[in-house]
Amino acid sequence: MKCLIEPLSDKVVILPYDEGEQKYGNIVVPDSGQDKAEVGTVMAVGEGRVTSEGTLIKNKLKVGQKIIVPKFGAQVVVVENETYIIASENDILGIIKNKENE
Repeated sequence: MKCLIEPLSDKVVILPYDEGEQKYGNIVVPDSGQDKAEVGTVMAVGEGRVTSEGTLIKNKLKVGQKIIVPKFGAQVVVVENETYIIASENDILGIIKNKENE
């Protein structure tokens, strides 16, 4: 899938996984009631951030990586009926690796 957003500086565009609603007995917990981090795939990565001295520090994330981003602190946008998360690379909590690649 092609990303329709080109991130600037140290921003990363993430396609979140849709986990759906969770049920606890007969109670359905909507997405707004869940207070957990988002998991998604990196769709696009900006060039990086520029220090006060003018040095470019490139982003370490790569397109296709599975990452964890906090539920709050990132910006959610909808472009052509697709929901994306835009976050700074510093906001990313971690990269999820495959067990067979360890």
